[in-house]
Amino acid sequence: MRRTLVFALAMASLVTTANAADVDLFSFNAPPQFKDPLPDSLTWYGVTLFATLDVGYAYQTNGRPLGAVVSGLEFIPFTTTRNYTGQRISTIAESGLTQSNVGLKFDEPLGLGWSAVGRADTGFDPLTGKLSDGCSSFIQNAGVVYTQQNSNADTGRCGQAFNSQLFGGLSNEQYGTLTIGRQNSFQLDGIAAYDPMALSYAFSLLGYSGTNGGSGSTQAARWDNAAKYVYEYGPINAGVMYSNGGSNTGMFGSGYGFTVGGFYKGFSAEAVYTKEHGAVNLQTSVNDTFGSQTLAANISDNTAWSLLAKYTFEFGGRSLGGYPTKAPKAEAPGDKLTFFAGYTHVDQANPSTPIDFGGAAGGYPLTVTATLPDNNAFTTDKVLQFFWVGAKYDLAWGLSFTGAYYHVNQNSYVADGAACTLGGASRLDCAGTFDQVSFLADYNLTKHLDLYAGITYGKVTNGLASAFPGTPGAKYGFAGTGTSVDTTSMMTGFRIKI
Repeated sequence: MRRTLVFALAMASLVTTANAADVDLFSFNAPPQFKDPLPDSLTWYGVTLFATLDVGYAYQTNGRPLGAVVSGLEFIPFTTTRNYTGQRISTIAESGLTQSNVGLKFDEPLGLGWSAVGRADTGFDPLTGKLSDGCSSFIQNAGVVYTQQNSNADTGRCGQAFNSQLFGGLSNEQYGTLTIGRQNSFQLDGIAAYDPMALSYAFSLLGYSGTNGGSGSTQAARWDNAAKYVYEYGPINAGVMYSNGGSNTGMFGSGYGFTVGGFYKGFSAEAVYTKEHGAVNLQTSVNDTFGSQTLAANISDNTAWSLLAKYTFEFGGRSLGGYPTKAPKAEAPGDKLTFFAGYTHVDQANPSTPIDFGGAAGGYPLTVTATLPDNNAFTTDKVLQFFWVGAKYDLAWGLSFTGAYYHVNQNSYVADGAACTLGGASRLDCAGTFDQVSFLADYNLTKHLDLYAGITYGKVTNGLASAFPGTPGAKYGFAGTGTSVDTTSMMTGFRIKI
């Protein structure tokens, strides 16, 4: 009851602030301005330092305690860990809206219209000061039964010095931009631009789970050893991307992707196609032996395509002060209402070139046995279909409200030569669904500081719920007859950006 009251008070405070500022709007006075002690940017000779710190408080109805290696709360049950055991969790949390990070970017003119561009950044856990390392959280929980596990998550951020992006290249307005290094896939870039929740960990399926951004494999959301070319011509943009992959990168074979999009007035749309060979899919840590220093994984060839769109209505601004007998003062920007929609089709198949050595992202070695890494986990193709819609209303003075709905369908496929025979949640390869509904209120006090509060509800059924405690596929004596798992998560916090 006390936890619920704390969250309710946080929401009430945010709404009260909104109402107070709304009165200012209708009285035609400028809303109160908060002093911003930070400069617009920290740039020196074309090099800009940027960073994000995102922390707060969270409560879950069905969660998992944080561990020594904090990979963040498991906000929704669309996860490989499958270790929700009905525990109510109340905790300080991190990176609810944005992965806390720090980095440098540069855009330095070279002459004749050319510029040198680049970026180097890494995600970190502000509660421990450690670099984001989901793979280490799997090692920590290797072989530990469900009821004794702490938070762990599959991710491509595995303790690398630059676990986000590290690339450099050349840009020209006439000829486009070419960059080389570790970079977001086109799929990850696309959903980031068309997700109503902007890839929030706490409130977005697309942000919390890397499955969509990695075209089926979380570890492949960011491509190492990649070349990326993007060209813009007026309202049209197009791009091509290639990676030769490699061990310890999350994708052993090559990958390539294409994107094309454009905008007209308030409407914009994009189509993305991706092909990945030898992508790494980490298995739940329950599948590892106790004390193991290696990671169990499936290997797959992935094919994905997405159609993404949004439309923004911009409402007229208003005069800041002034009377009918006097000239109006400067015009303030108006409110905005944006609608989002997206669809992604993911097809996972057995790798054309089996993998029996090497490591996952960050250099964590994969388990090598007669059956692992598993090159036969997709005897017939696994198909995931993602659908999402949402809307965001931005008030000109800084408050925004966002609502979103996410849905996933999984087909019934054959894994390791054995098909789903009993149906329901009897096996991971049975057909299943996922649904999530989220709401978020976010108030930008200044350009560099915002406060937020939100709530999300997620539920998996049948095959996507299999192996959770209480379902027929669960291990270590925790099997039951349940066919669904759900949780409600609430988080409020603040984010500082420079």
